[in-house]
Amino acid sequence: MTNGGPSHSWNLVVDSDVIVVGAGPAGSTTARYLATRGLNVSLLDKAEFPRDKVCGDGLTPRCTRALIRMGIDVSTEAGWIHNQGLRVYGGRVEPFVFPWPELETFPTFGLARRRTEFDHLLADHAVAGGAHLYTGANVTEPVLSGNRIVGVRTKDGRLFNAPVVVAADGNSSRLALAMGREKRQDRPMGVAVRTYVASPRHDTDYMESWLQLWDGTPGKSNLLPGYGWAFPLGDGTMNVGLGTVAPNAAALGKTDYRAMLETWLKGAPDEWGISWDGVQEPIKGAALPMSFNRQPAYADGLLLVGDSGGMISPFNGEGIAYALEAGELAADAIAEAHYRGHGTSSAERALQGYQNRVKAELGGYFRLGNTFVKLINNPQIMNLCTTYGLPRPTLMRFVHKLLAHLYDTRDGDWMDKVITAATKVVPSA
Repeated sequence: MTNGGPSHSWNLVVDSDVIVVGAGPAGSTTARYLATRGLNVSLLDKAEFPRDKVCGDGLTPRCTRALIRMGIDVSTEAGWIHNQGLRVYGGRVEPFVFPWPELETFPTFGLARRRTEFDHLLADHAVAGGAHLYTGANVTEPVLSGNRIVGVRTKDGRLFNAPVVVAADGNSSRLALAMGREKRQDRPMGVAVRTYVASPRHDTDYMESWLQLWDGTPGKSNLLPGYGWAFPLGDGTMNVGLGTVAPNAAALGKTDYRAMLETWLKGAPDEWGISWDGVQEPIKGAALPMSFNRQPAYADGLLLVGDSGGMISPFNGEGIAYALEAGELAADAIAEAHYRGHGTSSAERALQGYQNRVKAELGGYFRLGNTFVKLINNPQIMNLCTTYGLPRPTLMRFVHKLLAHLYDTRDGDWMDKVITAATKVVPSA
C-alpha cells in the first residue's frame, strides 16, 4: 500500500470528504482537482503502480489541452513524445497527411506515452496536489445509508467513509453495478487490441492509421467499421493495434481480434515499418464503452467518471480526453456541494449539475457518433464511403476534424460550423 499526501498510519477506518475509486486517468484527475480545491480525498486503486492498461498510448490535442489545464508539464524534456498530426492510409496509393488543425481552443500537437508511465504520472500528480493514494485497495461493496452511498469497503477489511463517492473504476465498474447502474444496451460498444512492435519509424512526427480494415475471413474478407493504428513512442517501438465498433455489444459478434491483428501485421508491407517479427509483447484487448452507456452520471451520492460512465467517443474510440474533462467537471460539482454543505438541497443540486454539464459538453457529439456508428455498420454504406469518400482530400479533412473532435464552436471555418450545427440538431437517443 502507498499513502499519498501527508503520511499517516494504516487504519481500518478512513474518513474523507470524497472517495475516488480507481486511480486511472479519470480518478486521478478528479482527485487532483478536488484536493487542490481543499477537500480531503481518498484515492483508491486495487493495483500497485506502475501498472499497465490496454490503450493506443496516442493522445490528440484535445487530451493535450486537458493535461495542460491540470498543470502537467507536457514538454519533451518531461518525457513526452509530441506528434504533429495523423497520417492516414486508405483510398489511394499515397497516404493523406493531416497536421492537427490550427484552432482557438486546442493546441497544435498531440502526445504519446505508455500507460504504465502515464497513469503513474497522473496518480503522482494527484498526490502532489494533496490527495491520499491507497494502492492494493480492492473495493468489494458500497456502504449505504438508505439508498445513498456513504462509503466503501475493501477486500482487506478497511472501511472508507465519505458523503460523496466517485466511481472511476473502468468499463466493468463493480461499484456502479452494485448501485444498480446497468449498462444500456442501445449504445455503441467498441473493442480494441494492441501490442508493441519494434520499428525504425518509432520517432516519426505523425501518428498513423489505416481506414480500410478487413476481417481476414478466408475467401471473402469483409470491411470492418474501424481502423488500424501505429503510434510512435520514441523508444524504439510503436504501439500497434486495431479497433472496431458496433451499435451495441451483441453486434460485435465473435471475431477473434487478436488473431486478426496478427494476420494484419504478418501482411504489412516493409514500408509501414511494422511487422509480426518485431512484436515485443503479447496482444491484449479491451472493451470500449461508448456514448454514456451507463447512466445516470450522478445519483444517490455516486458520480461516474470516465469509462465507468461510458465516456468514450463512438467516432474514434478515444476515452482519455473525456475522462480528464469529466474529472474536472466532477470536481467542480463536488467542491461546490462540499462548501454549500452536504445534506442540503442546495448541495444536491450542485451534484446534479455534474450530470447536466457533462451531457451539455459531450451529449450532442456522442449522439452524432451514435448515428455515425449505425451508418458505417451498414456494409453498403461502408463500401460507398471507402470507394467514393476516401480519395477526396477536402472530405477527408472534414472527417479528420469530426472524428478527432477538434473544431472551434465559435468563429471557426465552414467545417467547424457544419459539425457544430450537426451536434445541435441530431435527435437525442
